[in-house]
This record gives sequence, C-alpha cells and structure tokens, in this order.
Amino acid sequence: MLALICGQGALPGLIVRNLSHAPVIAALEQFPPEGLAVDLTFRLETLGTFLKALKKRGVLQVCFAGAIRRPKIDPEQIDAATQPLVAQISGALSGGDDAALRAVVDIFEQAGFEVVGFTHLVPELLPRGGVLSIRQPMGKERRDVARAHSVIAGLSALDMGQGCVVASGHVLAVEVFGGTRWMLSSLSSDRPTDWPEGGLLYKAPKEGQERRVDLPAIGPETMEQVAQAGLAGVAIVQGGVVALDLPKIIAEADRLGLFLWVCEAEP
Repeated sequence: MLALICGQGALPGLIVRNLSHAPVIAALEQFPPEGLAVDLTFRLETLGTFLKALKKRGVLQVCFAGAIRRPKIDPEQIDAATQPLVAQISGALSGGDDAALRAVVDIFEQAGFEVVGFTHLVPELLPRGGVLSIRQPMGKERRDVARAHSVIAGLSALDMGQGCVVASGHVLAVEVFGGTRWMLSSLSSDRPTDWPEGGLLYKAPKEGQERRVDLPAIGPETMEQVAQAGLAGVAIVQGGVVALDLPKIIAEADRLGLFLWVCEAEP
C-alpha cells in the first residue's frame, strides 16, 4: 500500500491520475492539496501518531509530492507518540531545504517505510532531452547555460538555489526563498539602462540533492513568467527537472517565441 503525502500545487493530483491503484492521501493540516479528498491529516506535533495510523492502514511505501512551507510548532500540541521525534523535527526545521528533507526521509525510513520518488511512479514527468521548441538557443545562450550550471554547482554546498537567470555571461538572479515566480517577477521591474538583453532561466537540482522528495519543476505558467521577464528561453537539466503538462509548456514556449532546451547536466 502506498501513501501519497501531499503538498500544494498541481503535482499531487497529476500523480494520482497516473496511478493504477488509489493511494492513501495524506496531508499536513496547514497545507491541504487541491482537488483531492484527504484520507489522513496530521501536524508535525502529531507526526508519531500519524506514522502509527499509516501502519494501521497497511502502508509500506510513502511518496512526497507538492509544495509546503515550514509550519510553526506549537509545543503544547506535541503528543506522546511524537515526543521521541522532537529533536529530529527541530533539526529539520532549522536546516536548509535539502537538509530538512533528508531529516524527514530519515524519520519515515526509521519508522519502517520505503520512501519512493514521485518520478519513479510517474517517470514521464521528466522530459526527453533536446530542444523541444521551435526556437533554437543560439551560441551565446548555450554559453549562458554553461555559466548557469557552474552557478548552481557552486551554490549546492550552501544548500540553496535550484535555478538562476543568466544573460551574456552575467548572473542576473539566483532562486532563493521566494522561488522561481518571485525571482522572475523581480526582473520585470525597472532595469538599469546597461542591462544585458535576452538571457535565460536555468533550472537544475542541487548536487547531491535528495531527489526522491524534491526536484525543481516548470509548468506552462513558467513560460509566461519568463516572457514577462524579457528572457529568451528556458534550459532545464535532463532527468533532474519536472515538467508539469509538457505539451502545454511546449505550446506556450512556441506561442511566446521562447526556446525550451532540456540539456545534459554539463552542457
């Protein structure tokens, strides 16, 4: 039996629609999924009780999918079954994103569950390699991808960054706490007169990232945000970035005159 532990966004529903057997749907109380009936809700303060509830339902595997933010912990709501996990939960909340996710995976594995990556369940979420749009990246844009790759590689040790914007060799923005949407919207405001033209959004997982529970993603709306930011296209690493509704993403890229390049990890 599989339990899908859902966050927000389109990903959990997409996974459920592509599974042959209905999973147990679980969610943090503060972050209910969209369009899915939830079987079990929990809080971090009752995580130990939630783990026991999964076992009672015969769950052997868990898959995490969707976006959440770090909830605040109410010490008065921590139940007896969760007390032994408090140190691990506190460590997870105080670390970087990847460190936090690894701590969560450790808790579930120590409880006897197999943690399954969502791309294992729905491998078609990872698009094939190559330029998928009508527009092709030019030589300078291919050089910008190489520059962007080095940026993400350099930030990996700091447990930050799954995306950046590069134009003519200049790093214009790096994805941090606010995510891709916020990063791109910051580029749409008034720019200096010497701002380089064109540029691209590059997305890739951090080096050594826990890929079973977290991968960067793009969707159709990403292409609109890229166009509004005045960029020429999007490059994502093959096998490391999820495409939510790939046909629509490609259609949006072509409509907006952008390129979409699924490139190798080291272009």
